[in-house]
Amino acid sequence: MVVHKRKKVVKYRGSHTHGGGSKKKRRGAGHRGGRGMAGSGKRGDQKKPCIWKNGKYFGSYGFRYHGLKDEMVPINVSQLCELVDILAKEKLVELNNNVYKVDLKKIGYNKLLGSGKVTKKLEIVTPYASSRAIDKVQAAGGKVEVTKPAEQEEVTEAKE
Repeated sequence: MVVHKRKKVVKYRGSHTHGGGSKKKRRGAGHRGGRGMAGSGKRGDQKKPCIWKNGKYFGSYGFRYHGLKDEMVPINVSQLCELVDILAKEKLVELNNNVYKVDLKKIGYNKLLGSGKVTKKLEIVTPYASSRAIDKVQAAGGKVEVTKPAEQEEVTEAKE
């Protein structure tokens, strides 16, 4: 036999306080003393020293991602193509037989992204590169050398 249970909200219709006692109660976080670890308990003085001692009493302290340590400073392939002539004049990029040899770390970047068109032959050395960027540079007749191996590959090798 199926029993149809009425929802609580329906039961509380017309009850004025919906089972919360006085009208003043259930107004907000003030009724329960604030949100989180707000306040110091009974009349303040009793717990103040332990609040002063613990520098992280107030505020929320969540999770922290401990995976990737390098801060990414990316550059798009199209931006690099525009900058490469200027960088060659400043001797930050080598030019041999219409092939630009670029070390991204020397310029101040550490990741190559694949947005835009590649108009020049580039030989790039970089710690990180997207697969799309590598494909675009190779299609234009250049090559990309990634110095740091992908962390995903290391994880899969460790599991096997």
